[in-house]
Amino acid sequence: MSHFRPKYITFDCYGTLTNFRMADAAQDLYGALLPQPRMTEFVRDFAAYRLDEVLGDWKPYAEVIHNALERACKRNGVAFKVEHAQMVYDRVPTWGPHPDVPAGLSRIANKIPLVILSNAMNVQLLSNVAKLGAPFHAVFTAEQARSYKPRMKGFEYMFDALGCGPEDVAHCSSSFRYDLMTAHDLGIKNKVWVNRGHEPANPYYGYVEIRDIAGLPDVFGL
Repeated sequence: MSHFRPKYITFDCYGTLTNFRMADAAQDLYGALLPQPRMTEFVRDFAAYRLDEVLGDWKPYAEVIHNALERACKRNGVAFKVEHAQMVYDRVPTWGPHPDVPAGLSRIANKIPLVILSNAMNVQLLSNVAKLGAPFHAVFTAEQARSYKPRMKGFEYMFDALGCGPEDVAHCSSSFRYDLMTAHDLGIKNKVWVNRGHEPANPYYGYVEIRDIAGLPDVFGL
């Protein structure tokens, strides 16, 4: 980026900043019922169904979790219980940041405004953001936009609210499928991939790679 100084750094939250522990929740629920190779498949299926559930019209995130978990249970021959889906949903606001996040963000927050665009409900995300250890200029949710990433509407909602365009931001995420592919398609040229091991590298989409948020200040010469 040659130390590009954006008007805003926009972030995905879950997985990128907040330690997204869906796999742990699934393991707690079904780990005693499935041998580890099957449990690995269950976790993969649960993740795939969550992505599939957010590609259509907006619905509350509790329904996303419920539907995805029910589909993963059906595919893997495990009994689905409504209370299990509610338990997973209720855990989300309790999750804190990756260890590298607070210090990395604090080096940037007073120099470049930080913004979150997250696939979350309003009441969920406030608790997660409060744990990140740095002030945010704005926080946008799928509930506000009535659209989940990777659909474009959430990004467009964010641009309208900020009064800026794709050329004014640098978008930071650990996910290509949810964030960086869409950012590319929308013309966000300045992208940062946090390589947390969720997905393989995909150089086609053009980005600066960092291992964790501790490396983010260097991207902007801070």
